[in-house]
Amino acid sequence: MIAVIGCGNVNRRDDGAGPKVVRALRVGRLRRKRSGVRLLDAGTDGVAVVLAARGCRTVIIVDACQSGSEPGAILEMPGSELQPIYRPSLNLHDFRWDHALHAGRSLYGDFPEDVVVLLIEAADVDFGLELSPQVAEAVETVTARIEELIAERATGMMAAP
Repeated sequence: MIAVIGCGNVNRRDDGAGPKVVRALRVGRLRRKRSGVRLLDAGTDGVAVVLAARGCRTVIIVDACQSGSEPGAILEMPGSELQPIYRPSLNLHDFRWDHALHAGRSLYGDFPEDVVVLLIEAADVDFGLELSPQVAEAVETVTARIEELIAERATGMMAAP
């Protein structure tokens, strides 16, 4: 099983890039061949990420970021580089997907090792529903990239004993 998890707040313009990618995958080519693929709009719920990833072979996470890069820039990296130890607080919103990766590995033996994270540099995270033009274009690029990643891994899963 491959899980594609979009994270972010759709009410904060570009922060909704992850959920928009999941929506695009649901209505695009992936809609017709979803066998073995789980799509989830996790919003800002880190616990949902842990639960959706558990038992999967591969997890692909998409989120917006603010790293100082050009708006719409896409960063792709292995999840192993982005799993800080969770420091508990009194706010569940502080338990994000990156913390979920660490927690999932700590709690479950069947947590995936193959984790790919795609981050899209946000231009505007103010209140609103529309993506900025740069991020909207990046959403299309990331959607196509995820389709490629799924095809690569699905071929590998079929070949595995």
